[in-house]
Amino acid sequence: MGEIKNLTNSEAIAKLKDLAEGIGICMFCTELGKAPFNTRPMGVRQVDEAGDLWFISSASSNKNEEIKQDDQVQLIFAKNASAHYLSVYGEADVYRRSDKLDEIWTPMAKAWFDEGKDDPDLTIIRVRPIETYYWDTIDGKIFSLIKIVTSALTGKNMDGGREGNLSV
Repeated sequence: MGEIKNLTNSEAIAKLKDLAEGIGICMFCTELGKAPFNTRPMGVRQVDEAGDLWFISSASSNKNEEIKQDDQVQLIFAKNASAHYLSVYGEADVYRRSDKLDEIWTPMAKAWFDEGKDDPDLTIIRVRPIETYYWDTIDGKIFSLIKIVTSALTGKNMDGGREGNLSV
């Protein structure tokens, strides 16, 4: 069985930053009160010192309109290659903030915004985590696979990794 390790404050923010930025892409879910809720892939641009997650988005997107109606969102990160997973439930804000845009802008975003940072359709989304949960392996996926095989052959329980709440 894995180790439950709940983290708080700076340790939680560091873990959130490591996992979210390390995985990079999440499924960004809106309209959580209806089934099925809406989801789409989004690249997180930054996790700041407060634990807020930042994204670049189009003002005319469905996602931005949905956030205006209901600011509750769910972010689901998964990196199977390293067995790292993260779930973030939080509140989202949509706005344009030039100082933050300078921090999180990437030339790759120009593929969606023809006029670059000056594109009138460009917005920023900030997600403030309310509840966050993570799962990861202690030794990485290869060693975890070896432990699973060894456990199956010997009948001894394995150390499955870590999981826990991140209170940011």
